[in-house]
Formats: sequence, C-alpha cells, structure tokens
Amino acid sequence: MASAAQKLMGQQEDVRNIGIVAHIDHGKTTLSDNLIAAAGLINKELAGKQQFMDFEDQEQDRGITINAANISLVPTILGKQYLINMIDTPGHVDFGGEVIRAMRAVDGVVLVVDAVEGVMPQTETVIRQALRENVRPVLFINKVDRLINELQVDESEMQKRFVKTITHVNQLIQKNAPEGKDQTWQVNPGNGTVTFGSAYNHWAVSTTSMKRTGINFKQVYDLMKADKQKEIAEKSPLEDTMFEMVVTHLPNPIQAQKYRSAVIWSGDKESEVGISMLACDPKGPVAMMVTDVSVDPHAGDIATGRVYSGTLRKGVKVKLIGLQKEATINRVGVYMGPEFVEVESIPAGSIGAIVGLREAFAGQTVSELDMREFESFKTNVEPVITVSIEAKQTKDLPKLIEVIRQLTKEDPNLRASINQTTGEHLLSGMGELHLEINQYRIEKTHGVPITVSPPIVVYHETIQMASPELEGKSPNKHNKLLMMVEPIAPEIQEKLMDAKVKGKVKLKDKEWIDKFQQAGIGIDESKKVWAIENYNLLVDGTKGIQALHEIRELVIQGFQEAMHAGPLAKEEVHGVKVTLLDAKLHEDAIHRGPSQIIPVISRTIYACMLAAKAVLEEPKQLLSITTPEEYMGAVSKELQQRRTQITEIKNEGDATIIIGLAPVKELIGFSQAIRGAAQGRVIWTAEYHGYEILPPELQKKTVEEVRKRKGMDPEVKYYSFFLE
Repeated sequence: MASAAQKLMGQQEDVRNIGIVAHIDHGKTTLSDNLIAAAGLINKELAGKQQFMDFEDQEQDRGITINAANISLVPTILGKQYLINMIDTPGHVDFGGEVIRAMRAVDGVVLVVDAVEGVMPQTETVIRQALRENVRPVLFINKVDRLINELQVDESEMQKRFVKTITHVNQLIQKNAPEGKDQTWQVNPGNGTVTFGSAYNHWAVSTTSMKRTGINFKQVYDLMKADKQKEIAEKSPLEDTMFEMVVTHLPNPIQAQKYRSAVIWSGDKESEVGISMLACDPKGPVAMMVTDVSVDPHAGDIATGRVYSGTLRKGVKVKLIGLQKEATINRVGVYMGPEFVEVESIPAGSIGAIVGLREAFAGQTVSELDMREFESFKTNVEPVITVSIEAKQTKDLPKLIEVIRQLTKEDPNLRASINQTTGEHLLSGMGELHLEINQYRIEKTHGVPITVSPPIVVYHETIQMASPELEGKSPNKHNKLLMMVEPIAPEIQEKLMDAKVKGKVKLKDKEWIDKFQQAGIGIDESKKVWAIENYNLLVDGTKGIQALHEIRELVIQGFQEAMHAGPLAKEEVHGVKVTLLDAKLHEDAIHRGPSQIIPVISRTIYACMLAAKAVLEEPKQLLSITTPEEYMGAVSKELQQRRTQITEIKNEGDATIIIGLAPVKELIGFSQAIRGAAQGRVIWTAEYHGYEILPPELQKKTVEEVRKRKGMDPEVKYYSFFLE
C-alpha cells in the first residue's frame, strides 16, 4: 500500500486530499470505515463496527471521534488507481479545533448529514470552517433507512426532506463560499455532488451511480421498504458511489492550490516560494504547514501536515519559521490509520508526516527558505472552562510540566498557565469533555497521578460606555499620561478576527492600514493604531509629543498586560479601544524607563475601564436537544433552571427538538442531569456561541467569587485608586 501511495504522489492529478465532516453521530466514522475497507485495510464485514480511525482507547470507550485521524488510501475507482489522503474529523464541539486544523490540509470535504435530523448546529459550523479555507464540499445524506424504519415516510415525503437538507446546505454555501464559488460549488443531485444512502448498511446512490448500475431510486425505496438493504449494497456499494463523487467533483491539489493560496498565505506570490506554491511544484523549495503534532512511543514527535511546495526527504535541512530554529528531517512517512509508515519522499500536493521536528507545533511553517509564515488558523472559538491541576506527588512535578507542554503543543485549543498567586497549574479547554480527555491522558497515557479542581468558567471583561479622559502618574510622579477607553462595535471586532490581525503594528504599513479599514476603522485612525491584543486596539491620539517614540514599546507592553488581566477579576479584556491622548514625559530617559511607564499605562487603563462601567461577559453555547415528546416538560424545566434562552422548538416524528442558548457555567454537570430528566432517552449537542454580558444581578456576586478564587481582595477598587 505504501509503495503504491508513493508512486501516486508524483501523479498529482490523481491525488485527492479530503476530509469527512459532520455533526456528531451523523455517521462520519462509519463512512470512513467503509472507504477504508474498500481500500483493503480492514474486513468489509467490520466496516461501521471497527471504528478504525478511532484508535485512541477513549474514542472507543466513548463512541466518539476525538482526534482528526489521517489515512492514505489507494482504491481503484472507475478502473483507475487514485491516492486518497483522508482525514476523519471529530463531530463533538469540544474538539472543533481538530476540524479547523484539518481544513488547512485538505482541498475538499464530504459533508455527512443524517437524513432524519437534517442540518444541525455543528453541521453549519463545519461547513463554514471548510468554506473559510476555500475547501469545496460535496454532500452525503446518510441514514436514509431511518426515514422508513423510524418515521414511516412515503416516497414523496422523503423527497421533501432531501430537498430541505440540500437547500439548507446550499444557503450556507452561498453565504460563505469564496468569491466566484457561491454558485459553482452548490451541491446538486442532478450532477452527482449529492449522494444518498446508509453507511451502516454499506450502500449509496447518486444520479451518476444510477446510470452506471441501472438501479433507480424507486427500486431503492422499494428494497428499503422490503428490508432488503443487502441487495441495494450488492447493486450499488457505498464505496463505489462515494469514491466516484470524490474523484469527479473534488479538486486535485494542482487545481486547488491556485485558488487556496490566497487564503492560506499572504506572502509575495511572485517570490520563488509563491510561484512554486501556486504551481504545486514538487521541484520548488519546501513549504509545509504543520496541522497536527503527536508523540509516538518509538519515533518521538511526529509533525503531520500539508506539503504545498517542494518535496520532503530524509536528511533535508529545514527552517522552523518564526522560531528562528533549524532542524534536519530524520524520516518522512504517511499514516495508515494509527500506523506511521515510512516512505522515500512526500512531494507537493500531499499530506505527509515528519520525524525530527521536535520544536514544531500545530500551525508551524516549515521551509527550506526564509518565507512569510502561513496564515494562522481562523477560529472564533476559545477555551471556556478551566481546571486547576496538581501532581499528587512532588517528585512528579517536573514530569507534569513536560506533559502539559506536550499536550498544549499537540492541541492549540488547550491552554496552560500558572496562577501567580497560588502557583497552581491551570488547564483551559473547550468544555468538560475536552478537559476530561486530557486529564485521562495525563494520568493513564503519561502516568502522572493528579488532583483536579472542579471546573471553573473563563470570563471576559469589557466596558459599556466611553470613559472620561483620565490622567495617570508614573510611580516617580515625573511622567503623566492622559488616556480614555471606549467600546469597539461587535461588527468591527468580528471583522478584526476575520482579518487575522494581532500584535504590534508596523507604523505606516499599507497592509495593516488596509486591514483596519476593511474592518470599518476610519483611514486617519487606521494610521494611528499601535497594537492589537485580544482584538482590543491601542491608538495614538497625541500630537507632537517629544520623546514619545522612545516609550512606544513600553506603552504597548503596559497595554498588553492590561488586556490580559482586567481590573474587575484579572480576566482577559475584549472589545475595548484604548486611546493615548497626551503625555508629559521627564526629559531624562532614566526617569521614564519600564518600571515607570508600564505601570502607569496599565493602571490608567484600569481606571478608565472602571469609569466606563466595566462588566463581565460569560461564555454561551447553542444547545440542540432531541427528546421524546413525553419528556418535553421535564427537559424544559431543566433548561429553565440553567438560565437557558429557548429560541426554537420543532417536532420531528415523535421527537421534539429544542434549540436554545445556555451559559457555559450552567452546563457544568448538565449531561447527567438532562439524561436523568429524560430517563436516558435524550440526545444533546452544543456549539460555542461566543460571549454575552452577564446579567446585572449576577455581576457583583460573580466578580467577588472569581477574585476570591484568585486570592484577591473581593472588593473592586474605585477607579481613582489606580490614578494615585
């Protein structure tokens, strides 16, 4: 298999890099099993049961995909061999970061949708993630047999449900597809970009497969009705229909890189690397983006990613762009599910793995030449729950620190920090399950016994109005700075996220100015932005201040410190524009050093924020709960007790689907409670929905709780305290 894959890598028109994406429990992994079986890697009878790509024990035990898993397949499709580099992605919201990273490696996705449930919240999320990366979708409507077995629908009703799902998907494509692709990427049963079937029962049909096999949909319906799905599978095997759709409608890397390069890399397209990437040239300089890092007990750190230019080979020296480090490639290979299989080389256009890049992380740019880094992963999700972790035995502390370092390198959505007051190690993740999985890995996989605190919600701090102009003094009283803050409109925050701008701004840099203008910031102000941190802006509003340029770096540092730990409860600050209006600086540089300027900046920002009615924001999730009608009352009561805002209630057969917004804090322990309310007969999923201001009646109490937890005085100081 590996030798066949190696040969086909050089025939780029016969390569497809694809992802399997879906809402949880819609059948991704079952579909993957079928395709893997067709390539001869597992027994066909086990397809749908083996969960070949869920090779971590926690995945098998919980019945969910946690890690995006790569596999290289060499099936024969329509009489010709192809190399299919496939990534099976998680459907659970807690592991959405895995999906985001996978999108950077692939050129097309198979979107799997349950025929009964239709397009669900996570379905919408994954298709948006794909389209943001200029990744083309095709559609598989799965579990078609449920419509007959569970809902007893007739052929006409079945067609209506199909149309509803297809229309919903196309609306998402129209709104989110890259420019010029909103129509050409629409999915359509007529051209074969939509298939229908049952992955569990090993069959699928499309308009093109029907022409090839001679079976029509009326026959399919009648066979389903007669419970003869084995006969459908014999006449129209799932793998034949799916692979046909993939190679016919999803692009090869030569085609894809021509339009994907604009999204993934903003460097000079006329440079040597730029020209090579656009052409997907295996003879050009190596340019690879790492999308995943894992640790093999034998090989050590393995960095997996997409090769956009050049060819990876053993012995090649590469640069880890941004780290100012070099490394030598020890081995290269491909993944056959859990197994790393060494090959001779990985040319441009394929997904490969490297042994030897110990310092690399997910998102790392690897190249033979100095080049601009690939664009960072675009995500609007962030960790919302934190736990405190301590080693049970003091001797294990160094190992715990190393394990946490490794886990955060493998998973960029997992964040670690140290509480400077208590010395505790804090681990932040996307939800309870995300943290539970990583706690298990620390104890069982890495052998470090730990004690874990109850989950803690991560809040944001923001302001509700513009502050007055306030003057702060440096500790030596020799420097005075006049500042103010005001809220940034939500739509501008969103555009700043989309523009992927952060850090210290290059003054008078046209690229920066253009991005700020695109976000809705005026031309004059765009030229005066000094820094952006957590999508907060620092703006220079001064005129003719002597020696201001000498303290610019210190002002930025003070701003950054304040944005990472606000005045209410030392939580991250979001949505604030800070303007430096005036400065009176001591003429002697020795009196305006870091110990003087940084504190006055951060403290004056705190004063301004408190004067601008600083408040806490809480994270929220969009819930989708499916329950039998008889438990509707009990489920609704449980939701109301948890401050859930119900936005929609709809009926599907004998089930009721409830959609609502719930605070993350109220969802701690929710899984057990909701299953108890519905006697286990409930399915629920959640999707990150951003932050909203905490209700006024909960503000003071919550601030006090967070401050006490962090070892601070529970009472927030009046704004004048920070100006003294």
